[in-house]
Amino acid sequence: MRKIELLAPAKNSDTGIAAVNCGADAVYIGPEKFGARSAAGNSLADIEKLINHSHKYYARVYAAVNTILYESELEDVRKIIFDLYNAGIDGIIFQDTGILEMELPPVPLHASTQCDNYDIEKIKFLDRIGIPRIVLARELSIEDLSKIRKEVSCELEYFIHGALCVSMSGRCYMSAASGGRSANRGECAQPCRKSYTHTDSKGKLIPAGRYPLSLKDLNRTEFLGELIDAGIDSFKIEGRLKDVNYVRNIVAHYRIKIDEILAGKNDTRKLSSGLSFPGFTPDPESTFNRGYTEYFTTGRRSNLLSPHTPKSLGKRIGIVALVGKNCFSIDSEDRLNAGDGIFFFKRDGSEYGTRINRVDDNFIYPLSVDGIYTGAEIFRNSDAVFEKVLETAKSERRITADILFRDIDDGFELVMTDSDGNSAVHQLLYEKEKSMKEFDQTQQIEKHLSKLGSTIFTAGSVNIEFSDNWFIPVSVLNEARRLCADKLEALRCSSYIRPESTFNKTDIKYPFTEIDYNWNVSNSLARKFYERHGVAHIRESFETGSRTGNEVLMTTKMCLKYENGLCPQNGGKTGIYSEPFILSDVNRNFRVTFDCSRCVMIVQACD
Repeated sequence: MRKIELLAPAKNSDTGIAAVNCGADAVYIGPEKFGARSAAGNSLADIEKLINHSHKYYARVYAAVNTILYESELEDVRKIIFDLYNAGIDGIIFQDTGILEMELPPVPLHASTQCDNYDIEKIKFLDRIGIPRIVLARELSIEDLSKIRKEVSCELEYFIHGALCVSMSGRCYMSAASGGRSANRGECAQPCRKSYTHTDSKGKLIPAGRYPLSLKDLNRTEFLGELIDAGIDSFKIEGRLKDVNYVRNIVAHYRIKIDEILAGKNDTRKLSSGLSFPGFTPDPESTFNRGYTEYFTTGRRSNLLSPHTPKSLGKRIGIVALVGKNCFSIDSEDRLNAGDGIFFFKRDGSEYGTRINRVDDNFIYPLSVDGIYTGAEIFRNSDAVFEKVLETAKSERRITADILFRDIDDGFELVMTDSDGNSAVHQLLYEKEKSMKEFDQTQQIEKHLSKLGSTIFTAGSVNIEFSDNWFIPVSVLNEARRLCADKLEALRCSSYIRPESTFNKTDIKYPFTEIDYNWNVSNSLARKFYERHGVAHIRESFETGSRTGNEVLMTTKMCLKYENGLCPQNGGKTGIYSEPFILSDVNRNFRVTFDCSRCVMIVQACD
């Protein structure tokens, strides 16, 4: 039986627990140090709390230890991995190959997307050395995924939702070059979300928006079935910096969609156990988003950018029909409410937001009508009603347990069997007493045994097998039910089987004999790894090695020529602008060139 995993981000243990309750099959979280989101570190105690909760449902927890590592940090990292393993972690997400040279516990090592898992030869190599899971590049299409699936036997993980890095993951040095904050160290300053003047080499303005590198957010909802058929095992949601309501909403959305698909498949099921009851109807448009794109899921396309703002647009509400002195009306079937945040663009193209004070019939009274005009497109980027629903909803996850209650020679026996086949038995050893009432006690006994609300279980079938109409006090039934449920929960935890490492230290040849700073070699163990696999020439990482000043800072499949209808291979207009293009902010200039043979765009410094 093939198992499909819905993988959720967790800023902290509470967010991770909420994700599991809303249906996540697995959660990824960062330890206190060495995660690619330095602002989302967690103590070992908090991670262990998340693990204990998740394993009750056979859900997994992975730790992101996916920064590049400096020499002085190697022993700390090794110790952290041991501590995580002893706490019960199910996998370590890594970037730095120095980790592969350490003596570690038998914990599965997942190759992070920061490993630049775009090139099929790299992916095949990682599979051959026993990496059990590879987190694939976001830029790969369904066609690419199908080809990869035929070449490797490891699990394949693929992003389906969340913020997009415009650069190939693990190959962005723009933040490090601009201000010393390395993306590969979890400290990205997000230069791709900043405002730039976009000109050609002669200074001619290219009117394509103030944020020419800011991508929309990813949403692959419509392609889940095709992705399963293409061989994806784990569907990953980005967002370890997102709040708990965002995670709950998005996880619940994808849980419903994936379950609908799996219901039509006899050979495929979800990885974890139990049914989720989020307590709300999910709506991805009503939570943080910059507008959505499927990215390159079905191949090259335009309209990938959110070039006028890097902020959340939220849900499009409608067009302003009338503007009054301190209010406006809107042509829309969606209703705005007091407390909502709205976003729109002024006539000059600048972005602006305000909050709704009150709504009176069709008239909306914001804090300010400054900049609102007839015809303005209004977005709701903060939904007060929906946020309140998310905050107050009681999300639960329950495991179905069938109940059997029968009499035995010296009393009674209660048996609970969960949907995974685990059975717990509790015996009540005392003298049986016939009921003084004439009616059958079975219905009342079933009612009390079914009350599993304080446990992780929900009652499935309830069968009573009595040889006579026995009387049993309600207090005795309740106590038996509680003790048996406790035994079954403990049995689930003790019987949970963690995945094991399949990695082997071998001398299999790496597909390249020479590697540069893009391979992010920043310590002696990473160098040793590549040397052992036949790499003869190794240049140190951008962060630790010497620089020429001409390094490529960003390589991206998003192409500004294609986005602006200028791609000659796609029938675009040519000869309008002189190459290279230039991106300029108040501090620096960046040179933009195009490698059409690889269909990529390249960004370099040009001070």
